[in-house]
Order: sequence, then C-alpha cells, then structure tokens
Amino acid sequence: MLLLRLCSLLGAATLTVQGNFDGVLVDTRVLEAAVKKFLNEQDELFSSQCAKTLSASWDYQTNITSYNMIRLLAAQEDYKTLQKVSWVMVGRWRAMHRYLQDPAIMRQLEAMSVLGPAALRTEYLSKYTNTVRGMTAVYTSATVCNYHRPYQCDLTLERAKKILRNSRDPKELAHVWRTWRVNTRKIRRAYPRFVRLANHAALANHYASKDELELFEYGGVDFKNQMAEAWEQLKPLYLQLHAYTRRKLRQVYGSQVVSERGPLPVHLLGDMWGQQWKISKLIMPYPGKRYPNVTNRMRKQRYTPTLMFKVADDFFSSLGLPRMPPSFWRDSLLQKPHDREVVCHSSAWDLCNGQDYRIKHCAEVSEEDLASAHHEMAHLQYFLHYRHQPYAYRQGANPGFQEAVGHTVEMIAATPRHLYRLGILRRLEEDPEADINFLLQVALDKLTFMPFAYLMDLWRWRVFDGTYEESEWNCAWWDLRYNVQGVKPPILRTEDDFDPASKYHVDADLSYTRYFVGFVLQYQFHKALCIKAGQYGWNSAIPLHKCDIFRSTEAGKALRDMMQLGSSRPWPEALQVLTGQREMDASVMREYFRPLEDWLRKDNARHGEYVGWRSDGEYCVYKKPFLMQPTIHSSTIIHHKDDPILQVN
Repeated sequence: MLLLRLCSLLGAATLTVQGNFDGVLVDTRVLEAAVKKFLNEQDELFSSQCAKTLSASWDYQTNITSYNMIRLLAAQEDYKTLQKVSWVMVGRWRAMHRYLQDPAIMRQLEAMSVLGPAALRTEYLSKYTNTVRGMTAVYTSATVCNYHRPYQCDLTLERAKKILRNSRDPKELAHVWRTWRVNTRKIRRAYPRFVRLANHAALANHYASKDELELFEYGGVDFKNQMAEAWEQLKPLYLQLHAYTRRKLRQVYGSQVVSERGPLPVHLLGDMWGQQWKISKLIMPYPGKRYPNVTNRMRKQRYTPTLMFKVADDFFSSLGLPRMPPSFWRDSLLQKPHDREVVCHSSAWDLCNGQDYRIKHCAEVSEEDLASAHHEMAHLQYFLHYRHQPYAYRQGANPGFQEAVGHTVEMIAATPRHLYRLGILRRLEEDPEADINFLLQVALDKLTFMPFAYLMDLWRWRVFDGTYEESEWNCAWWDLRYNVQGVKPPILRTEDDFDPASKYHVDADLSYTRYFVGFVLQYQFHKALCIKAGQYGWNSAIPLHKCDIFRSTEAGKALRDMMQLGSSRPWPEALQVLTGQREMDASVMREYFRPLEDWLRKDNARHGEYVGWRSDGEYCVYKKPFLMQPTIHSSTIIHHKDDPILQVN
C-alpha cells in the first residue's frame, strides 16, 4: 500500500518494481526521497519521546515517589510502542533495498532494524520480561548468613563484599562465597526458559541466536575473533601478575590454602566474583612507598562536589572543547540531597533535545569522585559532539566507545602529573618503587578484569548457540574460569549449582562485552591522545602511564573528530579517525604496563615462581542436576504459545 501511494505521485519512471507491484514504474530518486522523509519523521518522533521518557526517568531517580514511578512507567510504555511501530515500518522499507542506491539511507535503516526482545510477540515478550524480572528478583533479594552467627542470615551483598575485602580468615571467606551462590542458584530453574525466549527474540530480529544479536553492534560474529586475539595479547602480562599474586597469597595463607603451581582460590581475591582483585594491601611490593593522600589534600583545600565538576569542565575546555551550558549547573544533581530519596548510582544524561545535559552523582570530596567527575563529564562531551546526528546515530561507535572515552579521561585525571598541575599535589617526586606500586594497583583493577569480562560473554554465547548443553552449564563455567582466568572455587562444584547466576549481568540479560572493549580501547585512545599532545613517542621521555594531555588542543581536536561521528560510521572507521588503527589492539595496554611487566618477570624469576597454573584437584563434577527441566537445545525455535518450557511460574 505504501508503494501504491508513492506511485500515484510519480511522473517519470525509471525502475520496474517486482513482486506484488509488477508493471508499476518508480523513479529511484522519488523512492529515496520518500525514505528520507520517513527517516526525518522518525528522528523527530524518537527525539521527542526520548526527551519525555528521560525527563520522567530523571524526575523519578532524583525523587523516588509513587507518582513519579507511574509517570515513568507510562512514558516507557509510550516509548516501547513507538519503537515497535517504527521497527515494523523500517522492515518494510528495508525490503525495498534493491531499489535504493544511497548507502547512507541503507545504513540508517540497518541501524534502526534491530529491536531486541521487544520484537517478540506480546505473549512471548511478557514471558521474557517476567522471566528476567524473576531472576533479578532472586538476585536482589539474596542474602548471606553470618559466619560467626550462622542463624543470622541477613547480610546484604554489600556487607558480604566488605567481608571478602577485609577478612583474612579463609574459612570465613569460603563461607561467604559459597552461601551467596547457594541463595542465587535457584535461578537455574528459570534459565532454560530465558535462553529459549532470548533466542526466539534473536529470530524475530532475523538472527540465528542471541549471541549473533548481541554482536550486531560490533559488526557481527567475527568480532569474537577480535576479542580472542585481544585476550591472547594480554595473556603474557596476566600470567606474570597471576604468578606473583599466587606467591604473595601463599605467604599470607600458607601452601595448604594456596598451592605452588595451582590456580588461585577465587575467594581469596577480595571480590565476590574474582573479577577485580581487591588485595593491593596484601601483595603491594613496597608497602611504605605510595603517593600522597589526595583526598586529604582536597579537603584541606576546601574542595566541594561542585568544584570537582568545575575542575573537570576546565580540563575539557583546556583541550578546546565546549564548556557545559548553564542549564547543566542549574539542573544536575551533584551531591545527595537530604530531603528526598534518590538513586545515587552515578550517571550522565542526554535529554535528547540537543540542549539539556546533566549528571546525577551523589559525590563526596575524594580522589575517587574527582576521577569519576571527569569520567561522567567525558560522557557529556560525547553527547554534545554527536547531537547533530540523527537519533539512530546518537551513541558511541560501538557500546565500548562511550566507556573508553570516560575511562581514558578518568585515568589521565588521576595521574600525579595532572594532580600536580591542579595544585592538589605540591611536588612531583620520581620514585621507581612508588611507580611500581601505582601500576600494580591499576593492574589489579584493570588487567585482572579482562579475563573475567572475556569469559563472561564467552559462556553466555556458548549457552545461546547450543555449544554448551544444559546438563553441563555450571562445569563449563568452571572450565572457563580455570582455563582463561586461572582460578578455582573454594569447594567442589556440581551441576546442582549455578555459579554464573551469582553475577547480576547473567540474570538481567546484560552483555559484558562493552566493558572488555572499553578497557582495551581506553589504552588505545590514551596512547593516541598522548602522541597528539607531544607527551609520548619518539620525541618524549615521558612513559605512557605518566602522560597528561591537559591544555593540548591537538589532542582535543582528535577526540572531537571521533566523537562527532557518533555511530554514523562503522566503529573501525571511528577508531581509525582517532588512533590510525581499525582493530582493537590490546598490546597498547601491555605497553602502558611495561615497567610493571618487566619488574614482575624479574621478581618471579628471582623467586623461582612457576608462571602459569596446573590442576591441583577436581573443581566441578559433571552430573545431571536433580529436578531440572528437560534438556532443550538453546537454539530451538518456539512454535507454540503453550510450550511448557515457556510457562512463567
């Protein structure tokens, strides 16, 4: 019907339309003009509805009331309706692709062609939503029993995480680690249903399985190979850090707990999941060597939350980038109010009107929050620079780009050189031992995260595409934890357990790839900007971890040229604009940590430490779980709405 209406407007005819419209002649230029009109209309509709939805979300998150919640839910429903209607229409236009010659039109239609789970029919979407909601409800309500008072079972996740960071009793650490998983493993009963529905959503979006759907934003399933190559680049450095950490933990806990050549006991790493090792105080090589306490100096200089964000604004201005508009300072929430409940999670907001940009952050005066202020302001700079793009392109070149820009600026803001320029540090001291401590602390946060972030989605993807059968999900998880990360559980695991569900992102259907990508690109961005600023390279003696691009308009221009593209070009092109490279290159992260890697190699060799790990026992027993759902191949297509696997309990 759409083509028939178009045809009534045509004069000259140069193209014969096939299918149901045999014999109807259409001028390609007229057809493309009609598509452009459609895209412009969609841009206005989405921008308007996005502004309404985010305004309602802001009101709720900065003032948690029932009234604001009702308004938010209504706005979200309106937005979902618009998405679904638009997605159907985009599909119709894409069906005419052989008649469209403008690649820009086809790219924008492609960007709008993926809807995610919302593409499911109503009854399946309801099941999907309820299933994910049920899994996350189990997670958020889970608690841990007190090790010293077993009948007190009200420890929240936050309190459990503090115990893992601070306790030195391996039995208490194992207890906390195990009981969290006891209380989240019931999610396994719902996970087969979730996998079926997630794969059905992929099919509705014209992808074979959920892993393919998730990789759409990265250019397709070949991106898996890029991630594998990036991890292989990092492994030599990780192996050295792993060996050093094992020796230091063995000194603390003894060889009965930490073997000489085995994997690391995951419960000793100071983190509920072993994804970032919160054990710097235990393994720091030079305990007395550290940089001055930045937080104390900031407080003595009477910093405020607002001043921290003004300092961040000054940083971007020094690069030749725009300052935040007056509305930012008027409307943002930069510290926790005392008169109402708010969602304190730090976030940057683009209210979709090209003018209104805000930050929500319950900031306190601290070194950590000063770095966070720079991180969030970096997101706003990205928003500002791609605001001229159509709505479909107002995002990072891929989901990792936004995080990479934020992490890059945050990393620079935390360097002693930059803190000295701000006047927070009184002097700069060259101390190689303090440098090693600094790099080790950063590595315990950044480098140790990489294998976990890699295997998280590797496991999910292999579940979605059917590589892992349901009867082996948990032991397949521990095979990855052992082979990729070199860690082991404190007690034997079985298929009665479901340890992946101990991580929120598994239960909430959230990909971890953006974090892996963001960390790799962070160091590529950092190096490129440092070279532009003349702070690194053949003509500079400054090591990469000490670079500061403050006041470099050359670095600012390079960043601006990349950010203003949004997602209008394939991400390799955006990466090339800033770095000259078209692929992820994790070797730059090793370049950043080169002084630490050299030191670790020498230290491990001096102590005769074995680099790598060997199995020192059995970690997971493959056996069919008791009272499990029937095994269903994850890529099986749902044919019937009454399929018992889809029923929501």
